[in-house]
Amino acid sequence: MSNKAVINTEKAPAAIGPYSQAIKAGNTVYLSGQIPLNPETMEIVSDDFEAQARQVFTNLQAVCEEAAGSLGDIVKLNLYLVDLDNFAIVNKVMEEFFSTPFPARAAVGVKALPKGSQVEAEAVMVIGD
Repeated sequence: MSNKAVINTEKAPAAIGPYSQAIKAGNTVYLSGQIPLNPETMEIVSDDFEAQARQVFTNLQAVCEEAAGSLGDIVKLNLYLVDLDNFAIVNKVMEEFFSTPFPARAAVGVKALPKGSQVEAEAVMVIGD
């Protein structure tokens, strides 16, 4: 018997490959990386980094809510930035979506991301007891 469940919502972009938006195992939810796609058009929302960061967190929030959680339940967040000069901007946007205590986090500079995105985020969330 498996305690693994697939989490899927139309309020976040559909997977663009062979993966799930999230997988729940027990009370832990593993959220796949979100890039700044508008879930209705499946296109990058803007060339503007700040707008892209907001969309990434909006997409993560939708998946968290589908799993009966919230961004506040995230315990680990991994950010991938094409340009680390955007570090201060992503911090500012993150403060709009998260409050203390903030999750543990990594921010990694990468050469490229899917669909020309400038930012991607993945997370681990713990919900319930």
